[in-house]
Amino acid sequence: QVQLVESGGGLVQAGGSLRLSCATSGRAFSTYAMGWFRQAPGKEREFVAAMSSSGLSTSYSDSVKGRFTISRDNAKNMVYLQMNSLKPEDTAVYYCAARRGSYSRDPLMYDYWGQGTQVTVSS
Repeated sequence: QVQLVESGGGLVQAGGSLRLSCATSGRAFSTYAMGWFRQAPGKEREFVAAMSSSGLSTSYSDSVKGRFTISRDNAKNMVYLQMNSLKPEDTAVYYCAARRGSYSRDPLMYDYWGQGTQVTVSS
């Protein structure tokens, strides 16, 4: 069992930056691939970024590529999402998720989820 707790969300102006953190508990964190997803009001949950268990491989959605960076610290059981050049369309609740094996862009493939953290970008 893995517990995930996100933090770092908030209100920021367009062009600003935020760093989301995801604290994990449970055993064998380094064996889990991690993903970040987001959900805006009235929309489906969408893929943002993912990272392999080793941290050597990453994937980003086209909408955030070049602006967001996913990272992890296996020694601290932490995952991060650095978000730069934020846009109003980035406004959403952001979730981190974990799964055994390879990372996936499909939220249905993830077994564990945090409660989410709100990110609001004003224009």
